Amino acid sequence: MGSFEAFRALPHAITLLGMSGVGKTMLSTSLRRSADWFHYSADYRIGTRYLAEHILDNIKFKIMSMADRFVADLLRSDSIYIEHNISVDNLEPVSTFLGMYGDPAAGGLDMETFLHRQRLYRDAEIQSMLDVPDFIAKGWRLYGCESFVNDASGSLCEVADPDDPEDPVLERLTAHSLIVYIRADAAFEETLKERARTHPKPLFYNPDFLTPRLEDMPEDGAGIDPVGFARPLFPELLAFRRPRYERLAERGLALETADVFAKGGVPDADGFLATLWEHGGDRLEAYIGLCERRRAERKGG
Repeated sequence: MGSFEAFRALPHAITLLGMSGVGKTMLSTSLRRSADWFHYSADYRIGTRYLAEHILDNIKFKIMSMADRFVADLLRSDSIYIEHNISVDNLEPVSTFLGMYGDPAAGGLDMETFLHRQRLYRDAEIQSMLDVPDFIAKGWRLYGCESFVNDASGSLCEVADPDDPEDPVLERLTAHSLIVYIRADAAFEETLKERARTHPKPLFYNPDFLTPRLEDMPEDGAGIDPVGFARPLFPELLAFRRPRYERLAERGLALETADVFAKGGVPDADGFLATLWEHGGDRLEAYIGLCERRRAERKGG
């Protein structure tokens, strides 16, 4: 397969896969800062492109429902305008739009609204992954970023079917990038569970996982504490997603958190590529060929 130095010099494109909180964004940020990789955030793309209007409409609805009409009247008369401030480091508007099922009086969403937003997010996430090849090209053409990292959502395993050899999302990602699954060890999973217990946040759920858990719940969410409903789901979600991650990793490779984040640190680009080189084995051969073709195409263009 040649030398590590030759591998290091390739124009890379990596899709990071793993549970939310496992460190994909920290690693992507390090790759961007240390070697000018183009950092493509799935949730940023979702929030600024595919859910932007829905997010703003929800904010405007909240304002128009306020008892104090001052801001609502200004908005109605076009005296002010509302804009979100989504960034790679601030994805809160996406999370708050997705919301949690439960009593609206406690900040929850009734079942119809909750499921509608779940469907909107699923469609948006699929589209954001289908956009990856365009942004690999854009990162190079507009910004001169030779390498690219796709900071995928933790729910990628929910919107892509690992058992479908013709799944359009997986076909697109594997044709243009290397899927790298960051596998959380038992200790790391406990950390994720504790974080979800103390600070639960809105998540996308596969319908196969979610539907049975909503069967006996009231349509209007009355009496259901949103946080109380969401908090116990995370450990079950981990168990549900784990085999799906593993099957997706068969399209690429898996790395342990202990290998990626040695001694608790976040690697720079050279450190991450060294880990890929050390643990990738034969699975890197096809990926190296992909990178070499990308380099030849850029030189030809």
